[in-house]
Amino acid sequence: MATTADEALAQREPGKAEMRQVVTASSLGTVFEWYDFFIYGTLAASGIIGRTFFATGNPVLEALYAWAGFAVGFGFRPLGAVLFGYLGDKLGRKYTFLVTITLMGIATAGVGLVPSYASIGVAAPMIVIGLRILQGLALGGEYGGAAIYVAEHSPPGRAGYHTSFIQASVSAGFILSLAVVLITRFSMTSATFDDWGWRLPFIFSIALLAISLWMRVKLNESPVFKAMKASGEIARNPLKESFTYPGNWRRLMVALFGIAAGLTVIWYTATFSVLSFLQGPMRVEPVVAQLLAAGGAAAGLFWFILFGKLSDKIGRKKPIIIGYGFTLLLLFPLFWAMGHAANPGLAEAAKRAPVVVSGPDCAYDPFAAQQSTTCGQLMDYLSKKGIPYTQAVTPSASVAIGSVPVVSNTSVDIDKALADAGYSLDKVTPGTVDLVLILIAIIALAALSGATYGPVAALLTELFPPRIRYSSMSIPYHIGTGYFGGFLPLISQFMVAKSGDPYAGLWYTWAVVAMALAVTLFFLKERDLVHE
Repeated sequence: MATTADEALAQREPGKAEMRQVVTASSLGTVFEWYDFFIYGTLAASGIIGRTFFATGNPVLEALYAWAGFAVGFGFRPLGAVLFGYLGDKLGRKYTFLVTITLMGIATAGVGLVPSYASIGVAAPMIVIGLRILQGLALGGEYGGAAIYVAEHSPPGRAGYHTSFIQASVSAGFILSLAVVLITRFSMTSATFDDWGWRLPFIFSIALLAISLWMRVKLNESPVFKAMKASGEIARNPLKESFTYPGNWRRLMVALFGIAAGLTVIWYTATFSVLSFLQGPMRVEPVVAQLLAAGGAAAGLFWFILFGKLSDKIGRKKPIIIGYGFTLLLLFPLFWAMGHAANPGLAEAAKRAPVVVSGPDCAYDPFAAQQSTTCGQLMDYLSKKGIPYTQAVTPSASVAIGSVPVVSNTSVDIDKALADAGYSLDKVTPGTVDLVLILIAIIALAALSGATYGPVAALLTELFPPRIRYSSMSIPYHIGTGYFGGFLPLISQFMVAKSGDPYAGLWYTWAVVAMALAVTLFFLKERDLVHE
């Protein structure tokens, strides 16, 4: 027998003007909130966050610490999902995501005001980590609220299309973060930007917060929540019911390991991994790399809308399965193509004269301030230079470039041997044809992300009953995206530094997607979804 809330869903027919207002206000708020969260990652990829707040004098270690700070925010997203999911199911969708966006805007502006490590020492990273925690808590409540709010307003058979704008808003937040950084960078000298100008994009979030609040405060509460409240169907304890409602445990596990984990690693690989890959190992000029990442992400926005709309016709599961499968097939080839196009000289040198580091004990810890062995020190030096290498076991520590041993292990001799072998350590700007090839590869990655991400807001909304929807949807989503996705830059960067292979970090993405494909293929049933 249908509940009052279910009947309200089936009977409503919102007008086009109402849906435009709902989608626009929810999507723009999501854009701004993800902008706030991603501005840290955008500047971390360029090295500014690391050397400002985590100064060690070691760029590899600074980068790892900066990405660890990035991951901390994601680590607290599940706690935010529990807190705000509970409030969203008890007090309403609208007011909950008004609170989350306010918290996010204030915390983001705060990062831009924190003094550097050089000024206040260890207090600087501690304050930044604290603000990242607040951002993580806020984001844990934002996505579920916005997605559910739109889905519960959407007329039957249109939820995939309407909620796909929420999905695209996540990428739009990344694009906006890049755009604001580039505009700020172009408006001043490089020295000024590196000194204090980079703080302006963080402080800009106050203006975005004002716009978001102005738009969202005019919205009405979700019709589903109002119907549940009127009929007394509000859950007494949404968190408890999320784990005791019949069949919900399986739905939670599918949402976590099959949906959230898979889609998020593809998305972060298509955005931040691309940005780090181009700026780091491929040594592309930072501005060029940022323009490519922003341009590719912008050109790929329509994939989210396309696959969201398509899911209204063919079901939610099929596009996700197809996206996972093609990711497993194309992930490495797309990055190989980008690498060869981004820096053909470096790729050719690595192929013609591969670097081999050898010794009796080649233990290397990227987090260590000083390596304990000569072989480890050689690997550390090459890792800081962004030079790919392989390892071998020999009685004594040495470096060979193209089978030719380096005269000694000094940095001067290594640099000379690298230069003689054709390894250029200068920043590069790819030619026009290569730029087009890189852009095509990024758009292809965006398509894989769109196929897996576009239908998801509608899928997760339909997977859980209305009375516990906010909690049940938010908890697995933010555990999956917070831990599998949020730790991706740190884990992949560590794998690259540890192995010397610029493509090594992609194995993390590949393994998580393979797991997600298996879970979704065998355990997600279309009959589980309550199409509203």
